[in-house]
Amino acid sequence: KAKLEKEPTLVAVSKTKPNEAITEAYELGHRHFGENYVQELVKKSKELPSDIKWHFIGHLQSNKAKMVVGVPNLEMLETVDSVKLANTLNRICGEMKRKLNVLVQVNTSGEQQKYGVPPSGCVEMVRHVVEKCPNLVFGGLMTIGDYSPTPKPDCFASLVKCREAVEEKLKIDMSTKQMSMGMSADFELAIEMGSTSVRVGSALFGARQYKKKS
Repeated sequence: KAKLEKEPTLVAVSKTKPNEAITEAYELGHRHFGENYVQELVKKSKELPSDIKWHFIGHLQSNKAKMVVGVPNLEMLETVDSVKLANTLNRICGEMKRKLNVLVQVNTSGEQQKYGVPPSGCVEMVRHVVEKCPNLVFGGLMTIGDYSPTPKPDCFASLVKCREAVEEKLKIDMSTKQMSMGMSADFELAIEMGSTSVRVGSALFGARQYKKKS
């Protein structure tokens, strides 16, 4: 089991949740929220408090990158999965005169429906971000665990190996970087294996039905 320097960050996945639900968590002191959809992130960021730290955790198409980068309180983009997207984000950040914290997404399960670079391509993807994208701040690695009823350690172990490879080959101190892994069904296992950030939705918000205001 990995030893943690501090407690992992809890990113409350608020996709499809109404502002009322987010406000309840906000009023309890929570600040890190994650969104999967561009339009939803943009809309909520305008309507909710400006000190919320938004994480974009969905697949991002290059043609929608400008909308996401334009969110002033975007804390981190966790899904950089191609050189094309990294280059686009870097260019737009330059135009907007801002720096952007990013994670490189790794597809550790090999499932075709998931995005991310394969583990074998992780080091070169990180190298590109660090060496060719001066407006992007490499913040660490992200993965989505295997979709299975019983949490399995394989995907998380694979990301740990990616972290070790990045540290060894690129001489980056990964102890200061994020390991974003673990969701509602497997966050406890992920934390045991060294996660520094978990993305939890249903286990936090539950299946509660929120009334739409007329």
